[in-house]
Amino acid sequence: MPLVLLPGFMTDPDLWADMAPSLAPFGPILHGDLGRDDTIAAMARRVAEEAPERFALIGFSMGGYVAREIARLAPERIEALVLIATSARADTPAQARRKDAAVANVRRQGFAGLSRSAILGSVHPDRAGDQALIARIRSMGDRLGGDVFLRQAGQARASDRDRLATITCPTLVVAAAQDALRSLDEARELRDGIPGAALIVIDGSGHMLPMEAPEALAEAIVPWLRDQLSGASTIGS
Repeated sequence: MPLVLLPGFMTDPDLWADMAPSLAPFGPILHGDLGRDDTIAAMARRVAEEAPERFALIGFSMGGYVAREIARLAPERIEALVLIATSARADTPAQARRKDAAVANVRRQGFAGLSRSAILGSVHPDRAGDQALIARIRSMGDRLGGDVFLRQAGQARASDRDRLATITCPTLVVAAAQDALRSLDEARELRDGIPGAALIVIDGSGHMLPMEAPEALAEAIVPWLRDQLSGASTIGS
C-alpha cells in the first residue's frame, strides 16, 4: 500500500528520512509537494491529483491540515490517515500578525533562512544543543527558499473543527507532550472530532517528532497502520 507523506511548514522529504526504514515495508513512499501552492485547498488538490488511486496518508503539522482536506476531497481513496503534531484551529490573531510581519520582512529584505529562535521553538528544550538536528531543520528551509516561504507563510490558516466529523477513514492522531507549537488540547480536539479516531501522546519530544523521536513515532504508527491496512490490499503491493 503506498504511503503519501506530507511535510510541515518549510520542511521537505528530509523530515521523514529517519522514519523511512520503518515505513518502507508497507510499500512505496511518496512525498506530497506542498511548496507550489498558496492555500491548503490548492495543496490538497495537487497531492490528490498526483497520488495513487488508493493510499495511506500521513500529515505533519501544516501537512495535517492538507491531509484532512484530501480526506474530505477523496474519501474513497484514503485507507488510513495519520495526523502528527497538528491542529484543527485557525491562526490566532497573534499568529496571523507574526506571519504577516515575517512575509513583509522577506518581501522587503529577502529570505535569510529560518531563524535560530524559530528552530529552537520547534524542538524539545533538551535538543537546543543538538547542532546536527538544528542544521538539518535549517537546511530544509534553505532548500525550499524564499518563494516557498512566502507561499506557505502568506496563507491564512482557517479552522476545520466544524468539518472534522465528515472524515470517514480510520484516523490516528499523534502528539508530542512537550510540543511548544501545538498543545495536547488541540490533539484531543482532533481525536474527539473525527469519528473513531485514536490518540497517542509521545513524551520527550518537541514539535519536530519525525526528526526528534523517529523510533518512538514509528512504534506508535507502524502497528496501527498494520492493523488498518491488513484488510486492504496486501502490504507491499
